[in-house]
Amino acid sequence: MHHPIIEVRGLGKVFRGEIRALTDVSFEVAPGTVHGLLGPNGAGKTTLIRILTTLLAQDAGTALVAGADVVRDPAAVRARIGLAGQYAAVDDYLTGRENVEMVGRLYGLRAEESRRRATDVLERIRMIDAGDRQVKTYSGGMRKRLDLAASLVGRPQVLFLDEPTTGLDPAGRRDVWELVRGLVDDGTTVMLTTQYLDEADQLADRITVLAAGRIVREGTSDELKATVGGAMVELRVSESDRAQALDALTELGAYNQHNGGAPVLLPAAGGVDTLREVLLRLDAVRITPDHLSLRKPTLDDVFLSLTGHTTTSPDREAA
Repeated sequence: MHHPIIEVRGLGKVFRGEIRALTDVSFEVAPGTVHGLLGPNGAGKTTLIRILTTLLAQDAGTALVAGADVVRDPAAVRARIGLAGQYAAVDDYLTGRENVEMVGRLYGLRAEESRRRATDVLERIRMIDAGDRQVKTYSGGMRKRLDLAASLVGRPQVLFLDEPTTGLDPAGRRDVWELVRGLVDDGTTVMLTTQYLDEADQLADRITVLAAGRIVREGTSDELKATVGGAMVELRVSESDRAQALDALTELGAYNQHNGGAPVLLPAAGGVDTLREVLLRLDAVRITPDHLSLRKPTLDDVFLSLTGHTTTSPDREAA
């Protein structure tokens, strides 16, 4: 039995004495896996990542990363991790290779070893040809990949990716996914925060769902989907009928999505029977749906049922 590579116990963080960013957060991450951290804006994802990467001190609880305590031994933690965020932390006026070599030197590598590792990671992310160009000539996707390369030069045991594909086109996102899978195959542990539910579905072995600084659910993607039942009813009605339709379907567990124009969703434990019941209740209040369907649940449905809104719904200030 492997020991967890990340152990978080009772973590808490309060900002300015009043905003509770994290409350009693506890979980473990197995080595060589991808652990997804899901939550709407302001749920506390980035605060948690900042604590685990020693950039911020918690107010309560403990956290061990690769066997080192983030407060008692931050230097040991930093030596064993990599971090790539939403915004590529690269210098426009250096070449791609120079950026990666510079990070290698910051890790304490000798110049020759830093050069060798820079070549290795640039090959790994298929950017060896672009490595000698100034970063200011790079596209957004190339900058993201270079940021990932820089986070890998220290050969981290644990790689933290904070919304790594935000702003990328579908091809760029798939490139990052492929890279993450390759890293995990080689034994790296990845902790991934994302607002893209398909990303968590594709990559994460386990998922922790955060809302308002607390863990509301944890499990595999399939386990989380099972919590909302075997199927979902999705229906659309005119905006003028929406409130009345929700009222008629509240007993069946209808969710009111906050963003306007979004479909009304409800769990369909009875499958087609639930669909029939929905039609009967809508007919009783003289509402004809514009669209009605029965489908398998997605992580988005899980998210909505657990947190009351979708991942991209506005929430408290980002934390």
